[in-house]
Amino acid sequence: MAYKFIMTRGNAILNFSEEYCQSRCELIESESFFRVLRKFVRDNARRETRLYTYLHNVQSDDITVANDLRDIFRLLLIMTPKEVSVTKPELKEYLQDDEMIEKMVEDLYAFWRKLQRYAIVFNDRRREGGYQNVGFVEAQTKFEALVLKTYRSIEETALGKRNKVYRQTTLGVNAGLAVTQIRSTLPYEYRCLDNIPFIQNVVIHPPFIAYSKRNKRDGVFPEINYNPIEDMRFEAEQWFCYPAKIGDQLCFVYFNRKYMAQGVTLCNLFDLADEEEYRNRKPDLIYVYGYEDGQKNQSFYQDDKNDMMVALLSSNDEFDYFGYMKKMCLTLHNVRQINKGNLPIHGAMVQMKLHNRDNMNIVVMGDSGAGKSETIEQIKSLGAAYIEDIKTIYDDMGLLSYDSDTKEVKSSGTEIGAFVRLDDLDAGYSFKELDRSVFMNPDKKNARVVIPITNYEDVVAKHHVDMFLYANNYEDTGEAVEFFDNADDALKVFRAGQRMAKGTTTELGLVGSYFANPFGPVQRQEQTEPLLQSYFKSMFEQGIKVGQLHTRLGIPGNEHTGPKEAALAILKLITGDTQLKEFHLVDDEG
Repeated sequence: MAYKFIMTRGNAILNFSEEYCQSRCELIESESFFRVLRKFVRDNARRETRLYTYLHNVQSDDITVANDLRDIFRLLLIMTPKEVSVTKPELKEYLQDDEMIEKMVEDLYAFWRKLQRYAIVFNDRRREGGYQNVGFVEAQTKFEALVLKTYRSIEETALGKRNKVYRQTTLGVNAGLAVTQIRSTLPYEYRCLDNIPFIQNVVIHPPFIAYSKRNKRDGVFPEINYNPIEDMRFEAEQWFCYPAKIGDQLCFVYFNRKYMAQGVTLCNLFDLADEEEYRNRKPDLIYVYGYEDGQKNQSFYQDDKNDMMVALLSSNDEFDYFGYMKKMCLTLHNVRQINKGNLPIHGAMVQMKLHNRDNMNIVVMGDSGAGKSETIEQIKSLGAAYIEDIKTIYDDMGLLSYDSDTKEVKSSGTEIGAFVRLDDLDAGYSFKELDRSVFMNPDKKNARVVIPITNYEDVVAKHHVDMFLYANNYEDTGEAVEFFDNADDALKVFRAGQRMAKGTTTELGLVGSYFANPFGPVQRQEQTEPLLQSYFKSMFEQGIKVGQLHTRLGIPGNEHTGPKEAALAILKLITGDTQLKEFHLVDDEG
């Protein structure tokens, strides 16, 4: 990775292994700072700002303007604008207007802050002039302090006064990646991926707020009959590999550096595999995200020869959304599990330990926007007085499997995090989680937050199931929780997979998808149907309560009260406390 600094699609990527500044002068004189200045000047030229007109009247060549600004900022570290004009008369014209001097400083500061900034460090080498003799986290902390110190020095000298209020804003990087060059043991068809570096550590500096071109996902991923990755070419410097543990499957997620936010966000959703878990091991799944082929490919393939599932998604603004990263990974996982005779569940599972009672494990199933996550968050909030401990096992995608000895139906998960709509969470919840969350398009409809919620050991453990519910967000009739008497009646509801679309995808109105899971079961419906019938028959035989939960999330005006009342109904069932609703509504508000 020979580059020192790259700017692409609003991302600024700093290679600390090639260039690591440790003084204010070093920073100002660095190649990276000059590239930021050039981009800053071009951005002002594109927008035809008043500042650009002022600068252009002094010097018509943008490169010369950037060079002159670097000289001005370097001198402003120790001199006032008047002193700079005397020392460097050729810069005097830039410093005639106090208001424009302030705009030079503050607009560059704002331009830098708007970029998504990432630091990259190679663990297996150190180069002259690069990152040396400091730890990965410490290097980012020191760089943060250096950028802030440099800005404040220039600001106070240029304005001729000291600040009265200091705000410790994040001026360094938003996230850092420690990567290593490992030659993986990929089959021959995938050797084109060999030189792409693997991510070993991720550091996120909250609040991490990412913006993408889109804020919803469209359609399902089609299965194709040819390998989409074979014979592809990859420039290793443009890619990273996130070795993800998706349930008990190992997935190599290769992402283009243009989509750094989606790649970095994976650390809040899927557990990052340790080197010993993937070194000298072939992955179960491979996903290439952001391949620049000028197409709109978004397909997956079953590689029987190498016993792997593989997928490719093109670099395209239409796919610039984290949902395309997450859901393709889960599609690959689910199809592989169907091949093994396991049943993928698009749902959430919560484990509750009641006072003086055993664990109660509840699975709530439903498609995107059905109210699974929202109901579970309400259970956590409202059930504090009745539940000794509550744990989310999975939040979006799980699995039903049979115990190899007892044939009991068990459930496990895929993710350590949750990808939740901000619109449907209680006001204030996301702010309580600010220090560890990734926010996506927070100012838009279908804004999302990705939050780590559980540990990997609990995710992959096989848990017994007490209650298996379908999240019905479209009907406003009957009790909040209703149970089925037999598997056939239950299957009619679960198989139809209906929901009122909430804007999480491009669908509108009442829609349905097979078993509410367009990520595997829809593509493999023929293969899934016998599994569906087998598992539902077993659940009824084993006494697992199967029913539907009316979240009413898709009914206007019920976005918050629906999940709350559904949560209260579940709590009432498992605690037997008929006064629970009245007590907790008062307690929640007070």
